[in-house]
Amino acid sequence: MTYTISDWNDPITIATAFFLPALLLVQSWFILRNKTLSPGRKTLRATLNGLLWLALAGYFLQISWSVDRPATHVLLVGNDVPATYVRAVQDSLRIGQRFTAQTLEIVYDSITLVGQDFPIETLTQFSQSVVHWVPYDAPDRVQDVRWKGIVRQGEMQRVMGRVQSSREQLLRIQYGNQTLDSLVLKRGNNNFALQFPVFGRGRLQTELVLGRQSLDTVRFFGRPTSPLLVRFVLDNPDFESKTLADWLGKQGHSVELSTTLATNVRSRVGINSLSKIAGKKPDVVITDPANAANLLVHNAVADGKAVLFINLTNPSADVAVINRALGTHWQVRKFSAQETVPAGNGLTAHPYRFTNRANQFAVPGYPVAVQQTTGRVSVSLLNETFPLALSGDSVAYSRVWYAVMARLQPAEKNNILVDAPVFSDLPNVVLVNNPAIGSSGLRVGTDTMRLAKSPLNRQSAAGSLLTKQAGWQPVQDSLAVYIENSTNSNPVADRLTIIRFMLAHAKYLTLKNATNRQADEAVPNWAWLTLFLVCLTALWVEPKFA
Repeated sequence: MTYTISDWNDPITIATAFFLPALLLVQSWFILRNKTLSPGRKTLRATLNGLLWLALAGYFLQISWSVDRPATHVLLVGNDVPATYVRAVQDSLRIGQRFTAQTLEIVYDSITLVGQDFPIETLTQFSQSVVHWVPYDAPDRVQDVRWKGIVRQGEMQRVMGRVQSSREQLLRIQYGNQTLDSLVLKRGNNNFALQFPVFGRGRLQTELVLGRQSLDTVRFFGRPTSPLLVRFVLDNPDFESKTLADWLGKQGHSVELSTTLATNVRSRVGINSLSKIAGKKPDVVITDPANAANLLVHNAVADGKAVLFINLTNPSADVAVINRALGTHWQVRKFSAQETVPAGNGLTAHPYRFTNRANQFAVPGYPVAVQQTTGRVSVSLLNETFPLALSGDSVAYSRVWYAVMARLQPAEKNNILVDAPVFSDLPNVVLVNNPAIGSSGLRVGTDTMRLAKSPLNRQSAAGSLLTKQAGWQPVQDSLAVYIENSTNSNPVADRLTIIRFMLAHAKYLTLKNATNRQADEAVPNWAWLTLFLVCLTALWVEPKFA
């Protein structure tokens, strides 16, 4: 049994605390001084007055006690969930009552959310409830999707997510009328990953299309790459190297082809202002294993630049030559007796695979890898790629070399990484690699986001972007990021909101048990009133029977 006393700073509480003892003394004094009452009458009157005093004291102390009561469980149904799915969940969980956000009036001990579409105002009412979540995957709607919000031109953009397909159908990423990548989804739940090389600069958008239905618009910013100086060091240039040199020149890079004509005699042919790059050290050297010991190749690696080896003929012997010349640790393993194996998009490659190493990184989708040493050394197991360009399939050809060159690009200052989609009113992590010296903030639209250096990597910083702005927002002076409006009906935003709510709820909610609970039970006011009337009536009636 417990007692609750009102605030002692309240004058009425203080007055009542003095009044009750005084009342008891006055009652006792009047009864004891009365000489006309017999001992029996005095005992009866003292008992009745004592009961009245106890009733007043009990009402003042607000006596209560703990009782066990069963916990209350209900379903709260989102606006996006059909009735058949709700009934199935209700039968499975054996929860009798269900409500929507519009019909829920009181707070229950345990609430099971079904679906994702709930008003924020409703979710904020559950701070003292145990909350569970049963997500609902609408058919032929994207449930989760992500891509890179800012990506360098030439790099591979990957669009990954999950969709519940009602039948077997084609999912594709589309730019205008051109399909950049596609895959066939089976009926049911599907995880997907589509990729394509970033084909332009500035604000770009593609469509994620399922069958004939547009699921989402993939908006991202193509960050322009800094022009590179690429030098080819080959004894006998062939169609492969000449086609690649022309393609690099069309991408805005400066290209120099160095050819050995005779002993100590070399020829140089340049693309894009050779006179301006004469004497400068190359950013990327493209060569073959026969030139692995070339001084220019060795110096490029020592200076932290990139070297790409193409035109391998015998990978086992060729990587051994590269290892001796540059101190790398390439290892390859033959997996087929065929002379060549398919490598996708009409390409072929040597029947070898690279053995994995800690400092080795693959080029996604192709038998090409890069080892990080003092510089970056890359080896390609691809055979000739120029037939793609000659056949007119420039998209497939560009896809190959965009992916390879992206691995050879030098690190840039303020390389901003942000996962999209980015929603307004929801926090989003932004990473900055190689931040400029003294850079402690990042300007996004009209907001400035504070950056904190990583304690493990001083060349990396991170910040949290939270903005109410929507649409394309400038980042610093030359970039931009697209902010989706979270108030619009969007299953991805709704799901993200629920996930964040559940994480925050689990973190800050005091541990509770949604079984039988202890509840405080108090004497109702009508019982106090009845007790007072009975006591007063008895005190009034008692003298009448004298």
